[in-house]
Amino acid sequence: MSKKKNRNVGIIGIGMTQFSSHKEYQSQPEMVNEAVRKALADANLTMDDIDAVVHGNMELFEMVYQPDHWHVLGTGAFGKSMYRLTTGGTVGTTVVCAADNLVASGMHDLVLAIGYQKQGECGSTTAGITNMADPFWMRKIQTGALTATNVNRFINAVGKERALRAGMKHRVMIDKNSMKNPNAHRRLGLEYDQIDDLMERSPKLVGELQMIHMCSQSDGACAMIFASEEKAKQLSRKPVWIRDHVAIHLGENTAVDLAWERPEMSMKVAAGELFPRNGITNPIEYFDVFEEYDPSVWWGLEWFGEFMGLTLEQVIEMVENGDLEIGGKIPFNPSGGVVGTNAIGATAMVRVAEAALQVRGDAGEYQVKDVRHALASGYGGTYWTVLVMLEKELDWQEV
Repeated sequence: MSKKKNRNVGIIGIGMTQFSSHKEYQSQPEMVNEAVRKALADANLTMDDIDAVVHGNMELFEMVYQPDHWHVLGTGAFGKSMYRLTTGGTVGTTVVCAADNLVASGMHDLVLAIGYQKQGECGSTTAGITNMADPFWMRKIQTGALTATNVNRFINAVGKERALRAGMKHRVMIDKNSMKNPNAHRRLGLEYDQIDDLMERSPKLVGELQMIHMCSQSDGACAMIFASEEKAKQLSRKPVWIRDHVAIHLGENTAVDLAWERPEMSMKVAAGELFPRNGITNPIEYFDVFEEYDPSVWWGLEWFGEFMGLTLEQVIEMVENGDLEIGGKIPFNPSGGVVGTNAIGATAMVRVAEAALQVRGDAGEYQVKDVRHALASGYGGTYWTVLVMLEKELDWQEV
């Protein structure tokens, strides 16, 4: 049984921009405003109805201090309660959790949450990531997501040829999903008969990690509206209910341990806390879709195993059997995921928004059949993980 909330909270509005490498025709407030307008229209509301606004991005990557002040022009937050959050790659899910808590607590009935990033404008994400760690103690992980350790673990578990072929099959699957999503950034039109060519020709970054495996740097924004149960039932024909969420933050300097041994990952800890308290013993059977924060093919696959309690061998088998495809056992990132789109301040929120669209049945061409239970994750900082559970009905609760 999930933790008892003071009030149930439903998602009643979702708005996203299209994502691309550079949105030169929009300023930051204009880009944010596009997502806000779409979320309000989706909920059939105006800003007059909104009680509070939660705003999140990674300021470090754009060199704009307190952007929420500037963005009032686009958020409509003037005269309203305003909260600004920055927690690395998890910021989008942190904003979701904060918005949920603000409504569940009874402080507000309707909360607008916003996540965005405009990396193509004036910042360097790679420079920000590689220079914010201590140069002496943390030099071994200053590459951010550019690491071959995940690839090597799969190779050691199942063999090089099998691991690399399965990884590329997974990459093609992700792109096929992105091609069905009109908002996705990277839509390459890959086919399974290109696997051999991609394995041979995609430039290598670190060890067996190839450029085709990695996420990109995107511009875009996402907005969501959270409502109390009473308001959600009154205003929406199909609210999506937030059942539970958990945030697990490992201490920053524990990352140094990666030089010698691998610490228990925050994904495993998050799943080990969230699932048991909700009575879920087999997450693969329970969840109908999983929108996971996957900054690369290999991070995504390894973390999927951590979340689901699988060995690396079992993860590879699921890829080979097509279990992660839209029609498979547990569809993985039908939206194209982070590898398809990565506007960092919005990225984790997009995972929740896309999972909510699946529950509502509004995902269009990439809709998974009969979604009642959805899972979304965020990742960032130093091995920080957020997990969010969404439900179509309120039937998990005690009467």
